[in-house]
Amino acid sequence: MSIMSRETLSLNDEMRNYFLDTALREPAILGELRDFTAQHRVAKMQFAPEQGALLIFLLRLIRAKKYLEVGTFTGYSSIAAALAMGPEGRVIACDLVEEFTKIAQEWWKKAGVEQQITLKLQAAVFSLETLVAEGHSGTFDCMLIDADKPFYPTYYDFALELVRPGGLIILDNMFLGGRVAHPKPHHPASVQILHDFNRQLRDDPRVEHAMLPAGDGMTLLFKR
Repeated sequence: MSIMSRETLSLNDEMRNYFLDTALREPAILGELRDFTAQHRVAKMQFAPEQGALLIFLLRLIRAKKYLEVGTFTGYSSIAAALAMGPEGRVIACDLVEEFTKIAQEWWKKAGVEQQITLKLQAAVFSLETLVAEGHSGTFDCMLIDADKPFYPTYYDFALELVRPGGLIILDNMFLGGRVAHPKPHHPASVQILHDFNRQLRDDPRVEHAMLPAGDGMTLLFKR
């Protein structure tokens, strides 16, 4: 009799190495960027390789050609999106930190995708407001939210406006290292915000919902 899986397997170092070796088709440039970013002082902000593989898979699955992200860091997710969509694909990357985006721009050039990517270097809310004002509502195939956590509900509202019906909204860091399960008074305000927001997303009838234990928690939403 076969044993059916009823829970997610916890990966020890041996299993994680096996997983990374056999489960991913990570483009070489992304592996190089991941190794480079591992030396950064805030390397923990790096998009996990299994998340990158899922992003590429999903973008190709829906034949995406227009992608928006809030939170770019050193460029892993934006490069993954550009490669997944091909030369005709367009990426808009929103970030506030010039230190990070200078690195991203260097790697966009190394990956040969710099012509596909437009950087919006300012507070993301202003960039999203501008996109709405410029008539981009309902035109994006996918939006990734991976930035300052207290603003996730605000970014989500913009995502519902900017992403087309049948498009994807992806949110990263929905576990906050496990703290969202039981927010404590000494935790940052973002912990309680995401604790409540996770339940809001689960019950939102405007989207189909799936939360995955990938990286630090990844929520996938299909906009109806």
